[in-house]
Amino acid sequence: MESTKEQLIADIENLLNRYGEIKPTHINPELLQFMDRQTLLSIIESILRQQEKTNESNIEWLEQFKQY
Repeated sequence: MESTKEQLIADIENLLNRYGEIKPTHINPELLQFMDRQTLLSIIESILRQQEKTNESNIEWLEQFKQY
């Protein structure tokens, strides 16, 4: 089942709001309506890649405190 553009926009919002410490992001769907489905999917993939890199960096940072 294909996601609608509205669902993809909601998914982008949810990804951006994953971390509770920051002010919530609200996207006006009218601003993104001109984007096609592929562009919205590309935004989601980019956010996920960036979050993955951040997680890897956090793990590396935490590793230095590990006691052997």
